[in-house]
Amino acid sequence: MIIYFFLGRITEDLVRRRAEHNDCEIFSLEEISLHQQEIEKLEYLDKWCRDLKILYLQNNLIPKIENVGKLKKLEYLNVALNNIERIENLEGCEELKKLDLTANFIGELTSIEALKYNIHLNELFLVGNPCTEFEGYRQYVVATLHQLKCLDSKEIERSERIQALQNYPEVKQKIREQEQAYLLKRAREKEEAQRRMQERKDKKENQMKSKLDFDSNNSSHQAEGGREQEMWRTAEDDEEDRRFWEEPTPYTPESRLETHRYIEEKRRAKDNIRESKKKEKPLQTLVTAEGKVLNVNVPKLHFSLKDDEDNNQIILDLAVYRHLDTSLLDIDVQPTYIRVLVKGKPFQLVLPEEVKPDSSSAKRSQTTGHLVVSMPKVFLLPLSLKCSFSHLFFYCFRSVQVEKLEVDPSKYSFPDVTKIIQEKDRIGQGPIRLQPEKITETKSYVEFENDEDVPPLI
Repeated sequence: MIIYFFLGRITEDLVRRRAEHNDCEIFSLEEISLHQQEIEKLEYLDKWCRDLKILYLQNNLIPKIENVGKLKKLEYLNVALNNIERIENLEGCEELKKLDLTANFIGELTSIEALKYNIHLNELFLVGNPCTEFEGYRQYVVATLHQLKCLDSKEIERSERIQALQNYPEVKQKIREQEQAYLLKRAREKEEAQRRMQERKDKKENQMKSKLDFDSNNSSHQAEGGREQEMWRTAEDDEEDRRFWEEPTPYTPESRLETHRYIEEKRRAKDNIRESKKKEKPLQTLVTAEGKVLNVNVPKLHFSLKDDEDNNQIILDLAVYRHLDTSLLDIDVQPTYIRVLVKGKPFQLVLPEEVKPDSSSAKRSQTTGHLVVSMPKVFLLPLSLKCSFSHLFFYCFRSVQVEKLEVDPSKYSFPDVTKIIQEKDRIGQGPIRLQPEKITETKSYVEFENDEDVPPLI
């Protein structure tokens, strides 16, 4: 990606990233959008994407239409807002129906004759090009391209075409004269742009030389005057920016390209300064000189550490940003601690028990984005020891037989509590204990006569 931005060219990686709607497959791609990618050369698409039907290339820095002649199925080509100066190399696009060249630098209007071979071309857009200011521009285009039905969003009437064909020789002569004048003007603009670019290059070299001299003369006072030197350079850069943006320059392909490169140069300079400041920052202490691992949370993320006794593992739940790309996470599990780099910022946590790094696993939640790291413990507890204390005591108690102590009866010295209270006759006292009935003794009387005829008394 970095190579692409510096060179301004189309790469396979760029095309695949823009082909997400086609599962990143480029050989069967029918539509692709490469707009606003700062592309400076059109290439490779005719080899990688032969089935393209729609191609968007607007708002880039393309100076020439090339390497699209093999796209036989191409129906719509949009190259608006580029640096194109003439129409060419489109004869092989047999199915081309719509061509958008809005806001380019086309001054060679006679180059539209190359579009005669595109018999299916219905719509053409040339708004914002220098050629549209030519006298007789529309008449010339309508008379040259008989297959056109719409020019610059305006439908071509049959009467308009008949009239354009009647005046075609005179209009064509005027167009050629205006075109020659424009080409002479462009030649002068190119020379001026070349001279201005050389002056700017020489001035830049002189500034670099003066800065080097300033640094060498003040090397002994670098610590004291470092802030003053930085302020001086900032003021000079601001003055250079002001001169660049306030200087009047014509709107040409060269000035557009120069502006783009100036912006890129400033951006790279700022990135270099930012990187140098990052290098100057002291590194975060993760392990002390004595070898003690510290707890560190530089990204300031919420987390939770859980001891999963059922599975004999430790689980770390780190609240990583939901939309953060997983490639920006670096996880390092050690036996006694875990370290996670989130966009280069370290998160380090000392673990309560020793774990197995090789058996650890990390997962990312698709809903919350949290990072969940499972770390099995080194020491595996038996199944019986995972029970609660009560269950453990119960099982152990059942497995062991209770032994009773034998006591010699002769040495038994405790009093007999059963003989403290003497027993008394208790008849009918208490519903539980039943007393035996008292037998009464019968007395015999002398006067008693036993008569068998008398029945016994009840």
